[in-house]
Amino acid sequence: MGVKLSNMTIQVNSSIYLKNPESSDLGKRILEGSVSMIHELGFEQFTFRKLAIAIGSTEASIYRYFENKHMLLLYLTSWYWGWMEYKLVFKLANIEDKQDRLTRAISLLTKTVEEDSNFSHIDEIKLHQIVIAESSKAYLIKEVDTVNESGVFGAYKNLVGKISDEIYAIDPNYKYAHMLISTVIEGVNHQRYFAEHLPRLTDIIEGEDAITEFYKSMVFKALNL
Repeated sequence: MGVKLSNMTIQVNSSIYLKNPESSDLGKRILEGSVSMIHELGFEQFTFRKLAIAIGSTEASIYRYFENKHMLLLYLTSWYWGWMEYKLVFKLANIEDKQDRLTRAISLLTKTVEEDSNFSHIDEIKLHQIVIAESSKAYLIKEVDTVNESGVFGAYKNLVGKISDEIYAIDPNYKYAHMLISTVIEGVNHQRYFAEHLPRLTDIIEGEDAITEFYKSMVFKALNL
């Protein structure tokens, strides 16, 4: 992930796109429009044809940036995980206490997001909802092993790795750090989805962010803290 303080950008693996959408106004409109449309329609109903009409362009123009809509979803989810890593870096800056660092990292993973004014063409709140509902479709595919070879899941892996390092800083001998953190991330997505659509599958407690508190408790109990 790369962060430019003067003109911030999240770097996404170049294997995902044919032309970098951050390099042009049309590319940014493709990103902005796709976030809005996938959020509204869902990934299955989303098409490049519909997107082209919405942003006043052509399907052919969109295909110059992305091979297909799956690669566009990969781009959006990779951007999101890169953005989360960027937020993690700032959230942990100048924090020395190891347990405090891990608490802050888990809070970042589990709390609902707020809009980030540094990236005007990406609605992070809508993108978060897409990640909750659609992100598993980026890797739950028959061709996942082949796709993985190109490194397109690197942003997700990097985030899991960085937070796993916070666990190793507390307990270097803990054997399941990556498993624990990826379980938190995927579990949070499911619980947020359940809370909105299938509430009897989760616990909603008035006055408490039950999801965040549950996963903090789970992580710290796993580490015997």
